[in-house]
Amino acid sequence: MPTPSYFWGTGRRKNAIARVRVCPGDGSIEINERTVEDYFPREVWQSQALAPLKVAGIEGRVNVFVRANGGGLTGQAGAVRLGIARALLKLNPELRPALKKAGLLTRDPRMVERKKFGQKGARGLRQFSKR
Repeated sequence: MPTPSYFWGTGRRKNAIARVRVCPGDGSIEINERTVEDYFPREVWQSQALAPLKVAGIEGRVNVFVRANGGGLTGQAGAVRLGIARALLKLNPELRPALKKAGLLTRDPRMVERKKFGQKGARGLRQFSKR
């Protein structure tokens, strides 16, 4: 069986979904056909999204193509992080201990709590008046 040219990984966080393709190459990274610096203007988002490449020590040796949609930029950065980590795992299963120790293979389960009827929000109640 021939080795696939691309390795896929799907990442999710909050309402964001990132479909990630990784292949050996010169280190180019595209998110929705834009550069990382262009798509994630804040350093925090950039470093979070590219953390798996740094932990694995393969920055500049793989090309990463991402399709991210849904949610906001913080959620998308977390989704890209998980997607890249899962794709790198398929590329090289020996990276699992390092990625797992850094906590990059765990999906963040936190979601927005739903608003309850008769209330202002999920937890916010109307002001209580005893008299």
